[in-house]
Amino acid sequence: MTTTPAPGVAAEVIAVRPGPPLTGSVTVDGSKNATLPLLAAAAALSRPVRLSNIPANTDVQIMLTLLQQSGWHVAQPVGRPASAVILPTEDRRTHPHLPQAARIRASYYLVPGLLARYGEARLPWPGGCRIGARGMDLHFKVYEEFGDRSIVDDTGYRIEAATRRTGTVSLVLPFRSRGATVAALLRAVTAGRPLRLGDPNLSPEVLCVLEALHTAGWVTWSGERLLTLSPPSSTPSDATWVVPGDKVEAGTLACAVAITGGSARIEGARADDLGPLVAALNRLGVSASSEANTLAVSAQDGPAAGLPLRAIASLSPGGLDADFEPPLMALALGLPGTHLFADAINPGRHSNLLPQLARLGAVIEEISPTECRLTGPQRLTGTGVEATDIRTGSALMVAGLTAQGVTTLGGLDQLRRGHADLPGKLHTLGADVCEVTP
Repeated sequence: MTTTPAPGVAAEVIAVRPGPPLTGSVTVDGSKNATLPLLAAAAALSRPVRLSNIPANTDVQIMLTLLQQSGWHVAQPVGRPASAVILPTEDRRTHPHLPQAARIRASYYLVPGLLARYGEARLPWPGGCRIGARGMDLHFKVYEEFGDRSIVDDTGYRIEAATRRTGTVSLVLPFRSRGATVAALLRAVTAGRPLRLGDPNLSPEVLCVLEALHTAGWVTWSGERLLTLSPPSSTPSDATWVVPGDKVEAGTLACAVAITGGSARIEGARADDLGPLVAALNRLGVSASSEANTLAVSAQDGPAAGLPLRAIASLSPGGLDADFEPPLMALALGLPGTHLFADAINPGRHSNLLPQLARLGAVIEEISPTECRLTGPQRLTGTGVEATDIRTGSALMVAGLTAQGVTTLGGLDQLRRGHADLPGKLHTLGADVCEVTP
């Protein structure tokens, strides 16, 4: 298949069919889930920040647009779209109208910057993947600890900044929310106050925000039970940050290589971010290892005698990121054993993913709305499926690599929210995948 979209014409579907084992080397884009809070952190600092390795997916482009609409200047050098300089401006006359904030979940990261700039933040309810209720009550609790006032209605929410206060803000999160942890960090920055946060989220995406703030002069410390942040003693110079490689894209490509019996090197994602994914692949009998920024996967001789996989999404430090679960489920369909999957973090994800895999012929037992079980290997048959959210779309591409016949994937707007060009990376490794226009 070599169909190529005409210039300026959006592809209708992606077509995938079985081919040779995937081999070679490919480099992942920057992480969407790290870029979004880093952009908001740049806005919160109120001084120039240079950010590189920015991915070109839709969610990130929307975030850059929201920053510009909110009064920050975003400069992207000609010929270097993966780099940007975020610059504060003096124009604060009118509070911005931000309807596009309803298109992405991460728009709530802008609240601290807006509070510092305008004294209030007015935003529509965030959008993004429809994978279950992910309320903002804990975010509002964080802002209330800083003395801010929250007002909500059917169309959105408004946060009004507290009058100037001093002293350390201390709170304990009831669960390890990534969004609430980032909200607390960035609000501490814009308030200029020390923070003591109990039971924080310590995912790689949060830790990269901490690292960025540290380079900007803030004093940071993190342990499993406590995270602390203190203002800098002096004003540092402009900050320069690098977005880490996308661990989820790396994991998806690794599952694609494994399901085809291939061998490849996936560059760009940090080894520390891939530990739970590597452990899951090894348990399934797939040879995988990561060092520095390279993930090596080999399944040329077929998987070794693997063990049943228990892929339980977790917010605990070192736990399995929920976004690894869908591609692992697609891989497990082709491997021996009875495998268990659970994602209580995103309670609506299985209701998206399981029906689409069933269209390919997958037999998956739904134990509860957030837990399921399957026994492999199973034979899948290509048909039309839909990317109902980012990770469902990428998992369906993995499954389609061994499904008999042609799998056509629609809903590409969802897939492109998180991946600028996942089909192109698969094609680089030798996958028979292409975009088909009407």
